[in-house]
Amino acid sequence: MTDNTEKVDLLSMTPDEVAEFLSSLGEPKYRAKQIFGWMHRGEDFDGMTNISKKLRETLKEKAVVNIPTVEEKLVSKIDGTIKYLFGLSDGNVIESVFMRYKHGNTICISSEVGCPMGCKFCASTIGGLVRRLAPSELLGQVIAAEKDTGERISNIVMMGIGEPLDNYDSTVKFLRLVGDPDGLNIGSRHISVSTCGLVDKIDELSKLDLGITLSISLHAADDETRSSIMPVNKRWGVSELLDACRRYFAATGRRISFEYTLISGKNDSTEDARHLASALKHGLYRKSESFPIHVNLIPVNEVAETGFKRSGADAVKRFADELGRQGINATVRRRLGSDINASCGQLRRNKMLADGSLGGIQETLV
Repeated sequence: MTDNTEKVDLLSMTPDEVAEFLSSLGEPKYRAKQIFGWMHRGEDFDGMTNISKKLRETLKEKAVVNIPTVEEKLVSKIDGTIKYLFGLSDGNVIESVFMRYKHGNTICISSEVGCPMGCKFCASTIGGLVRRLAPSELLGQVIAAEKDTGERISNIVMMGIGEPLDNYDSTVKFLRLVGDPDGLNIGSRHISVSTCGLVDKIDELSKLDLGITLSISLHAADDETRSSIMPVNKRWGVSELLDACRRYFAATGRRISFEYTLISGKNDSTEDARHLASALKHGLYRKSESFPIHVNLIPVNEVAETGFKRSGADAVKRFADELGRQGINATVRRRLGSDINASCGQLRRNKMLADGSLGGIQETLV
């Protein structure tokens, strides 16, 4: 653990902010582009060889580059998926998953240490929220994975530990930083941001010209079922959430995907599929409007504390087929890293159990 509380978090800065910081040190602003590029390639100050030793020493004294360290790394023998347990400067840990696809490499990153949302089927929320991540800690997961693998990452999904829109300011700044041409230069159309349904933040996001894909963690189509597994639904019900999705699409023109975790005996019946199709069509379609609907079906990752069981293959197929009959495009998500338990939150949870540190703020929205 390193005490960096008095130092400037340089990796959270835009090039203009780095330039202003350098100016305050009496250094020329043009150095900002060099330093920004070095940081985004994962170099520490000693590795920034095209700036003076004096400036490097000053930067070490005044600033810090918060790239997480690899605490644990699991590599799938089946498909090469890598699950990282990253250590942060304050001793907390988060998870990221590096996945290889034919179209390029994707990383799933965390947005918070723990999660305040309380979804009943999710390992990430056990113990509650510890704290929200800085932009540098979001960006650092991508940089650390690229440096470790030696491979370029071309796609990012914010579907790891935490609720990205609960950490709204850091998420928005990260999205701007990661697309900077002098940095990682990952285009916004290659980034998906997941939310369990913070309607006010969805509306805020719709006003920004970010170009990302929004992914809605829906998991049930009626308020009674959704509220029983997702406390956020008690604040914003299904109809309010779908209205926000319609507004987002109208404002941005960017498609929205819907995530639906299938839980045996809870939300996976043929009737549930019909309810889902009806809710989506009635909640999203309006006269003269076109709203492309796509549902990703995800058999639940079993967590001992929840008691929920994964839907069987037959139930998953019946559900997907019924959605198709109702005119809803659906895909059963391919499960990568099945031999390394690559589902969200479980590696961190195992470490916390081993350390006896399972606990948090227990902040919730209800």
